[in-house]
Amino acid sequence: MSTVILPPVPPSPKDDAMQLHRAFKGFGCDTNAVINILAHRDAAQRAYLQQEYRSMYYEDLLKRLSSELSGKLENAVLLWMHDPAGRDAVILRQSLTVTKVLEAATEVICSRTPAQLQYLRQIYHAKFGIFLDHDIERNTSGDHKKLLLAYLNTPRHEGPETNTDMADNDAVLLYRAGEKKLGTDEKIFVQIFSGHSAAQLAAINQCYNAKYGHPLKKAIKKETSGHFAHALSTIVQCAENPARYFAKVLRKAMKGLGTDDTKLIRVIVTRSEIDLHYIKAEYLKKYKKTLNDAVHSETSGNYRVFLLALLGQNR
Repeated sequence: MSTVILPPVPPSPKDDAMQLHRAFKGFGCDTNAVINILAHRDAAQRAYLQQEYRSMYYEDLLKRLSSELSGKLENAVLLWMHDPAGRDAVILRQSLTVTKVLEAATEVICSRTPAQLQYLRQIYHAKFGIFLDHDIERNTSGDHKKLLLAYLNTPRHEGPETNTDMADNDAVLLYRAGEKKLGTDEKIFVQIFSGHSAAQLAAINQCYNAKYGHPLKKAIKKETSGHFAHALSTIVQCAENPARYFAKVLRKAMKGLGTDDTKLIRVIVTRSEIDLHYIKAEYLKKYKKTLNDAVHSETSGNYRVFLLALLGQNR
């Protein structure tokens, strides 16, 4: 469920373009005006606005925003301007080929549905002229690479149906491939985690917990490490409760000394039109503090104003 607050009457893309152009003119940028428009438009409205701005002023709106804004606010706004699939493509390209910080690529791939991943692959190729699989092949390694490629390419059912007998059998297979033996048979983990629907994987996790006294997440932590462990853990946690998973990611981004603003921006911007309402509820339930209050205390200035606008009101 989206947290973005839209105007009661849909605004005209032409009016929005004119207001933005006015905000850019003169000495300095009227950042408040920019935020008041962009933070309250959905993906379709932002796309129409970009088209209208280009046709009226013969200028790319993203380039203009980049020249007018700076720092964390610029990063957040530019990411927000894409539609969800385009945004994921930008995050993946940056993670795989520029920063080489693979946590972001792993999170995006392992938390998206099969339908979202198939569309994302098309958008990635259209944007960058290279197949996502090729960038993964070149910039990841080992079991982490095998899992990402399998997760991208294996067809999976998206419905709620589960098979208890199969889940029980797979729980046993995972135990034998991991905790029961010396060393780990990673192939079994890749096969099971990439081959089942979210609902079925949640059922496998329940069976594992019932049989062996702890969830798969604990087994993953014990038996695997690095990016491979992160990928497996993301898949199983998102299968059970994606909102709770992202609440934990946000907590980690803001906990301790300093704030991981890249992570904070990534989660708030990518989930605000999907399930940020549920993430806020999970955050409050787990940490006894509203996500809005947490973000307010960890950010400042127009950057804070923009993120809080995407978060919507406390309920």
